[in-house]
Amino acid sequence: MSTYKNDIDSVATLKAEQGSKWAAINPEYAARMRTQNRFKTGLEVAQFTADIMRADMAEYDQDSSQYTQSLGCWHGFTAQQMMMAVKRHEKTTKKSYVYLSGWMVAALRSEFGPLPDQSMHEKTSVPALIEEIYTFLRQADARELDILFNELDDARNNGGDVVAAQAAIDNHETHVVPIIADIDAGFGNEEATYLLAKKMIEAGACCIQIENQVSDAKQCGHQAGKVTVPHEDFLAKINAVRYAFLELGIDNGIIVARTDSLGAGLTQKVPVSQTPGDLASQYNAFLETTPVESAADVAEGDMIIKLNGKLVKPTRLASGLYAFREGTEIDRVVLDCIVSLQNGADLLWIETEKPHVGQIAHMVNEVRKVVPDAKLVYNNSPSFNWTLNFRQQEYAAWVEAGKDVSAYPDPATDPRGLMDEKFDTTELALAADKKVQTFQADSAREAGIFHHLITLPTYHETALGTDILSEGYFGELGMLAYVRDIQRKEIRREQASVKHQNLAGSDIGDAHKGYFSGDNALKAGGEDNTMNQF
Repeated sequence: MSTYKNDIDSVATLKAEQGSKWAAINPEYAARMRTQNRFKTGLEVAQFTADIMRADMAEYDQDSSQYTQSLGCWHGFTAQQMMMAVKRHEKTTKKSYVYLSGWMVAALRSEFGPLPDQSMHEKTSVPALIEEIYTFLRQADARELDILFNELDDARNNGGDVVAAQAAIDNHETHVVPIIADIDAGFGNEEATYLLAKKMIEAGACCIQIENQVSDAKQCGHQAGKVTVPHEDFLAKINAVRYAFLELGIDNGIIVARTDSLGAGLTQKVPVSQTPGDLASQYNAFLETTPVESAADVAEGDMIIKLNGKLVKPTRLASGLYAFREGTEIDRVVLDCIVSLQNGADLLWIETEKPHVGQIAHMVNEVRKVVPDAKLVYNNSPSFNWTLNFRQQEYAAWVEAGKDVSAYPDPATDPRGLMDEKFDTTELALAADKKVQTFQADSAREAGIFHHLITLPTYHETALGTDILSEGYFGELGMLAYVRDIQRKEIRREQASVKHQNLAGSDIGDAHKGYFSGDNALKAGGEDNTMNQF
């Protein structure tokens, strides 16, 4: 028997027990409301999505073509529309997630107004956005199920296929998918990290991404001035997130450990080494130092440490921060990754300065020498100039292969030359575009990338779409700008947003009014509803 039928029977039994007091209650209506409210709490969402993500990780380990994807969303509506589009076009939500970007929370959701990605926004805005996203995804379920209920009623009333209509309800696939949620550097010490992680998990997050930057000196991963913390400090925060998952009963929650060491040349601390070769010792070995031969080599306030049996002085800036040696970036990344996976992290995030499969694969392969199943969440960042990067990569490949590049500017002398629009239809540009198109599949196969995300796409899409509409509407096109570039396309693509009243819940509300008031219900729908013209 189906869950839907079980719910009808269950409420019917309750109704019988209550006698005449529940005479107005229709068991099937109650069953429909239960079906539309599958997830009662954020913790139910977190457990459901953690199970999905763990299964996806296991499947990727067996077949690297089974990678997953997401887009960063700054509002529940953008997440809802993304997942509705995925389901409409791909016929399933499998392998599709939502990414919650700390950058977009700072830029778009802070009460202070737009802020840079420096953890200055209210930490409570992060779990609030998680809850908002799942509210909108659950509403997408409720709307779709409402349509299926109407189809069941039509089948019953008009001699249709009731069995098929019933099966569609029983086999409905939810829009609720995993969220990978950015906790930045934890918004404080490990206790602060734990408290915020709890709120995020209670809101529905099954996966939390944390980075190894200093919390109060946090920078966007694609900006200069990043400062990392010693491994011990970072592992304490990973432990804090794990304890939050365990306390709330999400035993298979996922932690993504992000390293910014590839672009970070500074550290706030010189950790204390207890034994030769321990984590602190390995971290300190990357410091830029000068030898200390005598007291004359030491200035007022200088620090002296012993490394490899010798006294040295770490290079300290006026800010009090310490510098790493140039050329240690990749080695620091590899060590960060290995240590994180060996101490509780499930996935890695390596913040790179360009999208280059070979570079990513080199680092991941080094990690896999120690942790064979290491895999990445990777930021397909809008901060990269994808067009220029891949044209430059293709140019280099042509040079190496001995192909004629005389028709193209040399990136060594004209770094931005290949960006010119006149090259868009050339053989080199088309080959570069093909590599952009296959980047996710290629890097999933060759560089251990389990999950591909774009951090800020809906930020840029909103900005571009609004600019295009505004240019036309306030210019010569007038109303045609909206009709031609928005509404006409929505109608022809059969997007739910065309019927905005329905999407906002009008039909669900009418159904509820019918449940509650029967024939006395005042409904917004009907023949006079202008939405019917669509």
